[in-house]
Amino acid sequence: MSSSENSLVGQYAPLVRRQALQLISRLPASVELDDLMQAGMMGLLDAIRRYQQQADAQFETYAVTRIRGAMLDELRSQDWLPRSARSKARSIESAIHALNQRLMRPATELEIAEEMGLDIQAYQNLLEDARGVQVLMYEDLVRHREGAGEGSAVDQIADDPGNNPLSWLTSQHLRQALVEAIRALPEREQLLLSLQFEQDLNQKEIAVVMEVTEGRVSQLRSQAIARIRAWLASHSWEGQPEDGDYQNLL
Repeated sequence: MSSSENSLVGQYAPLVRRQALQLISRLPASVELDDLMQAGMMGLLDAIRRYQQQADAQFETYAVTRIRGAMLDELRSQDWLPRSARSKARSIESAIHALNQRLMRPATELEIAEEMGLDIQAYQNLLEDARGVQVLMYEDLVRHREGAGEGSAVDQIADDPGNNPLSWLTSQHLRQALVEAIRALPEREQLLLSLQFEQDLNQKEIAVVMEVTEGRVSQLRSQAIARIRAWLASHSWEGQPEDGDYQNLL
């Protein structure tokens, strides 16, 4: 490493730590801060070596993109959410999507279970196994664009800073699509999400309000997320961010 590179690494190291702390606050306890920091430092060094001064681009903006991308690549390599959980979640989403097309309404739990060839208890166990899957994952944003190139997530962002997953995430088109997807949920699942995200209740408190067990809350949340993901997969929400969208992150 040259002396100039070493100097820039030292100057921007606090930026890596800030990004790691922001990201780890939304991740399971099994994810180590040091692992994210190490990946982020590699992303920073890569940014230093790749960056070319441009009139309309600041180094810090470019560096943040590559730092966060390197951290996300590290998370994928760790695969903190088991592949089995992702696979089970996708099977639920596929069943929900198929039923939505046929029924033109939200399917009941029993209908989803039957579509998957399961009894209701086996289906609810599957919902438990799929917990932890998020409404949107980074790979969803990358894959959503037709003709998305090969390569790591960080390379796809850096190659086109104005047309990347962060831009799509902040887009009002996606925000509106999420609102519509939530409105399409059964009333009970809408209530659960409202209690969790609007009222900021924890799972135990939600269980008391809804008069169900905490395990049932987990099942309903998994099912709601599967419905939302199935809805987003079948509806177009593509669009470029509008003015002010970066102040409205989801």
